[in-house]
Amino acid sequence: MTARTLVVIPTLNEAVTIEPLLRVLGKQLIPDSGSAIVVVDGGSIDGTPKIVERVMADLSFVRLMSNPARIQSSGIDLAVNTYGDRFDVLVRCDAHAVYPANFLSALEQSMRVSGADSVVVAMDSKGETCFQRAVAWASDSRIGSGGSAHRAGTKSGFVDHGHHAAIKIATFRALNGYDDTFTHNEDAEFDCRLRAEGGTIFLDADIRLQYMPRSNIAGLWRQYFNYGRGRSRTVRRHPTSLRLRQFLVPAHVVAVVLALLATPWTVIPLAWPLIYLVTLLCFGIAQAIKRHSACGLLTVLAALVMHTAWAFGFFWGWLSKRERPWLPKQIMAPQ
Repeated sequence: MTARTLVVIPTLNEAVTIEPLLRVLGKQLIPDSGSAIVVVDGGSIDGTPKIVERVMADLSFVRLMSNPARIQSSGIDLAVNTYGDRFDVLVRCDAHAVYPANFLSALEQSMRVSGADSVVVAMDSKGETCFQRAVAWASDSRIGSGGSAHRAGTKSGFVDHGHHAAIKIATFRALNGYDDTFTHNEDAEFDCRLRAEGGTIFLDADIRLQYMPRSNIAGLWRQYFNYGRGRSRTVRRHPTSLRLRQFLVPAHVVAVVLALLATPWTVIPLAWPLIYLVTLLCFGIAQAIKRHSACGLLTVLAALVMHTAWAFGFFWGWLSKRERPWLPKQIMAPQ
């Protein structure tokens, strides 16, 4: 790698995955090359910091920082504010994802060729248990993601948003980094500001990482509830960012609730939730056949939880947090 790269990994209880990740990324950096890996820990109690310290003895470019705020956006901002002057590119990595052996060099090349301020990547969900596989199949489908470009997408090009991977440090700092009042959806909110200020985002579908979804219903519900809550703030701050697929999910839940409330007078509105359930059932059967696994039937439950939790989170975010529209400040230098 020729660019001075700052790799930031926010962690919280990632003892199982942090060392393999550091080893994979460490092989891609040359000692004394001017690049570094910073693990920003949010108070792990499972031994994650000790594991990082052990790896630091072998890899001199690995650093460990404490993140008192505990959330990812704050941790990444803290690392950039502390070390940003020394680097050209910020690479964000998640401790619970699996990255290819050429991840960093591929990002550098993609950023150089595209000329983009930010390079985002495709994410393929993988599961070990039956439920995880069902969640993975659902989330990588149009039923689960609504056709989001970075969810198992195969087409590269300039996009509005994607899974964050590489961002020019100068761009990140000009925009004051992530808004650390966001516990979720901080990446989408950042991308709204980036595009409004004239920046560009390039999805490189040839660079792919593997993501391990939640392993139980409760965890999946919390995750998608928080996603919905974060998105509700983003669309109020940046009204033009609302996409049809995001509007349809809460609208669908409202329609279902109204249909149930109307049953004492008429059953006709129940056609909508019935059509929805039949659609999910057909999807589940199709997945079971396609995957040659009965686990495919659990995609019905996975999709139901994802849709409902996201919608309730969206409504809760709307009710619990006031938000004002954000206006461009023209703070980024012309390209």
